[in-house]
Order: sequence, then C-alpha cells, then structure tokens
Amino acid sequence: MTPQHTKIALRINDENLNHHLWNNRGVWWCHVTVHKPDATAERLRFSLKTRDIEKARRLRDRIFEDIQRHFGMAL
Repeated sequence: MTPQHTKIALRINDENLNHHLWNNRGVWWCHVTVHKPDATAERLRFSLKTRDIEKARRLRDRIFEDIQRHFGMAL
C-alpha cells in the first residue's frame, strides 16, 4: 500500500505566465486547490494586494512555496 500525500493542484501552462492569477477590479488574486489525503480538497484564494502583474507573479510563486512547506510536500 502506498502512502497518501497532500497534493497541490497546479495546472501550469508555460505559455500562460499568469496561471492561477486573476484580476478583480484591478487587484490581482491567486487561487489554488490543495487535495488532502483524506479525500477532501481545500480551495485557497489570496488577494495579492497589488495592481502590478510582475509583483503578483512573484507573490504567487512565494505562496506556492509556502503551501508546499506547510503541507510537507516536496519542493
């Protein structure tokens, strides 16, 4: 039997630099789904509190790293 792990749902399209980002009235947000070993999923949304897309991308990447550390996933 294989151990169950938490997985982060990342559908990354290399052609779309803004994956997991959306703009709500000028402010960038990040959205990601975490699938847990108990067959539940947690949808996480974060306001990045910026109107700058470059900054939003950096913040999104940092959030992904933090989520992976929090749930004990390999980076």
